[in-house]
Amino acid sequence: MKTSLFQNIMRILLGSFMLLAGIGHLTFQRTEFLAQVPRWLPDSPGFMDFVVVSSGVVEIFFGLAMIFWVKQKIKVGIALAIFYVLVFPGNISQYTNEIDAFGLDTDLKRLIRLFFQPVLILWALWSTGVFRRKSERE
Repeated sequence: MKTSLFQNIMRILLGSFMLLAGIGHLTFQRTEFLAQVPRWLPDSPGFMDFVVVSSGVVEIFFGLAMIFWVKQKIKVGIALAIFYVLVFPGNISQYTNEIDAFGLDTDLKRLIRLFFQPVLILWALWSTGVFRRKSERE
């Protein structure tokens, strides 16, 4: 399961971003993250805050796993990619409901943001060696 030095650096960088985002969910960006809770979910403030806090805890776990759980990096990369797919409806909701957050204060900015989710998915998979052939991983 060898990955290049550059892949390892990028894996650790992504893990660091996940840690920062997770901490942000729990502290200084909590209100901003409320904007990404899909509007088709129950809109009670307590439930929406639970979604933000619980996703923050998951992001902290993924951040730590990307950095330190090297022996399982392929599984972690796949799980993180799935997580990015699962939270994508929140980004779509922010766009379709025209909700300002994180400096995304125009339809164009919110639309452009949607195209970064596939980049995150590919980053998680590539940096953990998921795309290597099975023979290269063994």
